[in-house]
Amino acid sequence: MGMTLAFYYARQFAGWVAAVFFGIMAIVFIGDFVEMLRRASDKDAVGITDVIELTLLKQANMAQIVLPFVILFAGLLCLSRLTRTNELVVSRAAGLSAWRFLLPALVVALLLGGFRVAVFNPVASVMTERFELLENRLLGNRGSFLSLSETGLWVRQSTEDGTAIIHASQIAQEQNQFLDMIAFRFNEAGDFIGRIDARFGELSEGQWLFTDVLLQMENGRPTALERFALPTNLTLDNLQDSFAAPETMSFWELPEFIEVLEQAGFSAQRHRLHFHAMLASPLLLCAMVLIAAAFSLRMTRRGGALGVAAGGIAAGFLTYFVSDLVFALGLSGRIPVELAAWAPATVATLLGAAVIFHLEDG
Repeated sequence: MGMTLAFYYARQFAGWVAAVFFGIMAIVFIGDFVEMLRRASDKDAVGITDVIELTLLKQANMAQIVLPFVILFAGLLCLSRLTRTNELVVSRAAGLSAWRFLLPALVVALLLGGFRVAVFNPVASVMTERFELLENRLLGNRGSFLSLSETGLWVRQSTEDGTAIIHASQIAQEQNQFLDMIAFRFNEAGDFIGRIDARFGELSEGQWLFTDVLLQMENGRPTALERFALPTNLTLDNLQDSFAAPETMSFWELPEFIEVLEQAGFSAQRHRLHFHAMLASPLLLCAMVLIAAAFSLRMTRRGGALGVAAGGIAAGFLTYFVSDLVFALGLSGRIPVELAAWAPATVATLLGAAVIFHLEDG
């Protein structure tokens, strides 16, 4: 009977999760589709199929964002229904504590969190990366492209006479200095017009400033120069922001990219925070179940379904905003990244468990 009842409650909760998930995602899809139509209204080359593709690709990342709220709303609806139909009352009369019928929901939330991290996130990262590339090509107008690998930093930027591809083997970000630089210059037709080799480089306002330079123009002899300036619209902040967003990278790829980023001399705070937030996400989903239960179980004794639902939703959104605040503190370096990622989920879980213990044992 114990396993039969556990599977019944797990099936009920999973059904509500599926219903709420598809309902929320349908609303999100419509909102994103309208926004994409608005942005593409002045782009003659963008058709309705492009808009649909962009909207669909964006939904992968949105699904990860709304998942905690899906668990919260599903928990509130599921437990409220079980309360109205007196199924929880019967379970209590049979001697089951709240933890016994919450355990199946917690297991479902934990499994969903693990599936999101290990399986869905790699797929969503590919779709998000594809969305950003397609969005930039169809709706954006970037003038530069950046890539970071074990060989160093590669930057492609627009220039007055064409494009330039710049490589630096190492970066000392604190000194704003790039080491062992090479710049290949091309005209608007894509033809090679020159090469710049420099021992050092500095990204100052409006220009790359090369030091100890060997300049070679097309069909010309190399010329040694002490300094050479190449105009640019890039800044160090632009470079930092142009790295692959954590959302476009698989959970399994993040540790290696973080290592490469730090070896190159750039800050990996944003990617490290995202990695630990992903690790903490199953715990956050469990916290949402406990928050939903902390408010829904009160209905069995005090009633007031509307007030209970409003309180549960408010508590869930408060957890979300506090998480954003703590994440901002982690990104700024005021608190450790690990603490910023794990604290919201841990505190929410402990508070939810404390309320349920109080309701059960007084």
